[in-house]
Amino acid sequence: MLLLLLMLLVGACSSGPSDDDLSAQTTPTAFVAKPRISLVVNDWTASALNVAVAEQLIERHLGYPVVAERIDDTTEIYDRLADGSLDANLEVWPSNMSPRDQRYLDDGEVADLGELGSVGKVGWFVPDYVVEQHPAVVNWEAFNDPEIAALFASPTSGSRGRLLGTNPDYEQYDKEIIANLNLPLRVEFSGSEEATMAELSARHEAAEPVLVYWWTPTAAVGNFDLVNVALPESNEACQASAEAGDGGVNCDYPENRIIKVASPDLADKAPDVLAFLERFTLTTDDQIQLLVAVETEGATVDAAASAWIEANESTWQSWLGG
Repeated sequence: MLLLLLMLLVGACSSGPSDDDLSAQTTPTAFVAKPRISLVVNDWTASALNVAVAEQLIERHLGYPVVAERIDDTTEIYDRLADGSLDANLEVWPSNMSPRDQRYLDDGEVADLGELGSVGKVGWFVPDYVVEQHPAVVNWEAFNDPEIAALFASPTSGSRGRLLGTNPDYEQYDKEIIANLNLPLRVEFSGSEEATMAELSARHEAAEPVLVYWWTPTAAVGNFDLVNVALPESNEACQASAEAGDGGVNCDYPENRIIKVASPDLADKAPDVLAFLERFTLTTDDQIQLLVAVETEGATVDAAASAWIEANESTWQSWLGG
């Protein structure tokens, strides 16, 4: 009897784990064996959405753990990309780059991964129903007509049309543009993005004309079908005037062809992730769709990213090199 018990005990101890047990043991080990990828999240929703899409695909299909780091200080971002403690920033607006930031790219201390695919643009916008009624307003010259300008008047703008601004502390040149183009318009500030959205919503619901200082990609562009009014094309002299603050701005805000940047160390650390990020692209329409899901429909960033991934497999499969 004792011998039988010993044999059963030895057999139990020597029996191997089940396939399920092996899977449970090996999957986490294989996952954590790869280095952690650190992606920068900037202080705006589109950046968080970019990172969420990249994070889910990198973890699921390349097997690297990913951490998203919220960092608002651009000096810290570039310092840490250069020393390798951060791996990539997927949304850099060139107009926001300081000369110091640019030197990092020029010197090769931070790698330029190319364009994201989304184009950022500050400017003047009107809802599409205004364009349908008055097609000429897609161009600034239409506002030379006092009757057209008067369509956008407010109770406090007098005989002039109103350009509704947001926060007066934002970097903007609308008063200069209006003065230098001699347009019968007046800038009035709502005071905040939220106040502008409330005004835009009320005007949109009533199908009334409204002219706003805004930017794309944002959920508002999708929600209210905003159309960018073409101002005189941006040029070097005009932008130099803007930087000098000499009051001579008479052109449009420049387009920002958003770029991605990375630590040069990523090439050795995770070359397949680097290749993925180089191919990673989100268009302006992609970002607007994602932003509407979060900011209008109430989805979480992760849920919106997951839904986008599910609906766009043919797009992201190419990022994986497959």
